[in-house]
Amino acid sequence: MDIDVKNVSFGYSRERILKQLECSFKSGFFYAVIGPNGSGKSTFIRLLNRLLKPDDGEIELNGQALNTFTRRFLARHIGYVPQVGGSSAMATVFDTVLLGRKPHLNWAPGKEDIRKTEKIIREFSLENLALRLTSELSGGELQRVHIARALVQDPDVLILDEPTSSLDLSHQIEVMKVLKDISVKGITVIVAIHDLNLALRYADRFLLLKNGEIITMGDERVISEQNLKTLYDVDVQKINNGGQSYILPTLG
Repeated sequence: MDIDVKNVSFGYSRERILKQLECSFKSGFFYAVIGPNGSGKSTFIRLLNRLLKPDDGEIELNGQALNTFTRRFLARHIGYVPQVGGSSAMATVFDTVLLGRKPHLNWAPGKEDIRKTEKIIREFSLENLALRLTSELSGGELQRVHIARALVQDPDVLILDEPTSSLDLSHQIEVMKVLKDISVKGITVIVAIHDLNLALRYADRFLLLKNGEIITMGDERVISEQNLKTLYDVDVQKINNGGQSYILPTLG
């Protein structure tokens, strides 16, 4: 599914957070939304998922206004993983992931729902935690559970806010590989992320956001030393090692 953002602005009370945003997200691409703290990334992510509504402008899903779809439709087609998710002391990991199938259920989970839940639990190496209560998990373990729950929905669009922030390096790579693989299968993946090198390794397209405005959007070429200087007010070096680009801060 494609998402088009058309002249969208948003604010809380009198404070304007996002200003006249214009951009598009196409099926089959992995997008990284990059910007400093306070740039409006999380607010933007919540607008794309209709958790917030624009003050001005419109967001379209496959050419139709986002606000015309039912909540059930959006729950079936858009997966969302917030930056910080809660947990229920009475829910096991298996049951929590299975909840991702809820938009597809008529009454009770069927064999296919159980099969898909078991499959995603294996893919995220959660088998040994499947019967644990989510209240007993570490922050990183819980984040993996939330991502697995979003993926078991079989969404056409997957939106994540800092999905790797509480993960160790091994699980950061595991999660980003999974997101890359599903984007190749035609799912639109949009991730707000701070780690530039992780983004460069796995994302196809980049949106640079500062002070609620889009600096630029495009492929890896927009991650230039000059654009990052504009974004973060820090001098950096972009180097290439074996065909992979990396960003290094220039030490003063």
